Amino acid sequence: MKTLMITLVIILSIFGNNLLAQNIEGIWQGNLEVQPGKTMLFIFKISESNKSHFTKLDIPSQGLMNLQPASTTFLDNNLIINASNLGFKFDGMFNEESGEIKGSFQEGLNIVPLILIKKIKAEQVETPKRPQEPSKPYPYLVEEVKIYNSEDHISLAGTLTLPNSSNQYTPVVILISGSGPQDRDESYMGHKPFLVLADYLTRKGIAVLRYDDRGVGESTGNFETATTADFSNDVLKIIEFLKDRTDIDTRNIGLIGHSEGAIIAPKVANSSQDVSSIVMLAGTGILGKKVSLQQALDYRNFPVQDEEKYRDYIVKAIAIAASDKDVTIVKNELKSFYQDSEVLNSILPQNINKDEFIENLVKSRTNPWIRYFYNYNPAEEIAKIGIPALALYGSKDTQVPPKYNMKPVKEALQKSKSGNYEVVLMQGLNHLFQESKTGQISEYPEIEETMSPKVLEKISDWILEEI
Repeated sequence: MKTLMITLVIILSIFGNNLLAQNIEGIWQGNLEVQPGKTMLFIFKISESNKSHFTKLDIPSQGLMNLQPASTTFLDNNLIINASNLGFKFDGMFNEESGEIKGSFQEGLNIVPLILIKKIKAEQVETPKRPQEPSKPYPYLVEEVKIYNSEDHISLAGTLTLPNSSNQYTPVVILISGSGPQDRDESYMGHKPFLVLADYLTRKGIAVLRYDDRGVGESTGNFETATTADFSNDVLKIIEFLKDRTDIDTRNIGLIGHSEGAIIAPKVANSSQDVSSIVMLAGTGILGKKVSLQQALDYRNFPVQDEEKYRDYIVKAIAIAASDKDVTIVKNELKSFYQDSEVLNSILPQNINKDEFIENLVKSRTNPWIRYFYNYNPAEEIAKIGIPALALYGSKDTQVPPKYNMKPVKEALQKSKSGNYEVVLMQGLNHLFQESKTGQISEYPEIEETMSPKVLEKISDWILEEI
């Protein structure tokens, strides 16, 4: 009996320790060193359902909440959070003695250590000040709307703000967000640019409709399979919705697009007779393949042995990905290209899984959105418009640098039938049109200002002058 009891204790002890080792659910957080002496808090909220693990990620300093990595696995104390959809991967081992998860954070070719510690509740981080965000009650009407896209069988959810005296003479604009899944406020890095812009314009007597991208927020549909053409079609459906209203001027429906939204606006204007003007904020003006090449070269944060060979490597990869062949063929060709590439082999760190890296690289280069973007040239659409247009750029924009894009947009407008257009470089402003020091993305959340007052004023004055 004594022997049996000892055996049972040992078995239960082993079983209990195994359960403890496997209990990964909860809140895990760690400080990632992003620059020498500067860290960024990452909060991973891990849950389990039907024997599968799921993660939601918060990065408070960036204003990012509930991001969803592609997959989470936990086996033999090894936690892998595959966030290839967000641009990184975490791979760590749970240490039963310390209760920590010691691992590595991989973003592209860069790998840095990251230790996660379990917390009862997430660390409270001071909410950044955003003085331009309006507070309720608003001095105007707010209406929640739903627009049905019968072609794609999706519903777009949005907010329509109207001046209190809105009538058939009130101009209206549609706000079109930039690339990536965006909500109606274009929430990014702790800022809500479209909320601030909509509030400002509505107070000036301009009605504004902003909406969640398909598959985002309250809108239905699949964002991952959508292209710029699909997003353009969504805007056309919103125009049809506005045309049926009697409390706005349906002869004055304008479009304001930011980043990708700025290249959607002219495409929509050329597909509809009901667009009266467009405002393009930080829009590209060159072929998508050239944009991708420029970003690959300018954003590179690792050394290469031969600059010309590296550039040629990027050019060839984009050429394969942008071809009009079936996507399955393209993926196979691209995979073979990367496997055989001497350039890739020379820059890959030894501790990176090459096959996995290539798989994620191929996936990012061949999704529906990027395949369409490669071969889309907004300058061709801009050259066809016949309505007033305003194009604004920030001199410190590092995402859509004016040195590459401003001139081709201006040249396209000169070729167009637009009788009234302006292309303006706003000094000292970044991609979000904030007053900035460096223009770098990392600076966005540190700036209290969401959008420069001089940009808000310029947009408002220009629209009202065009009525």
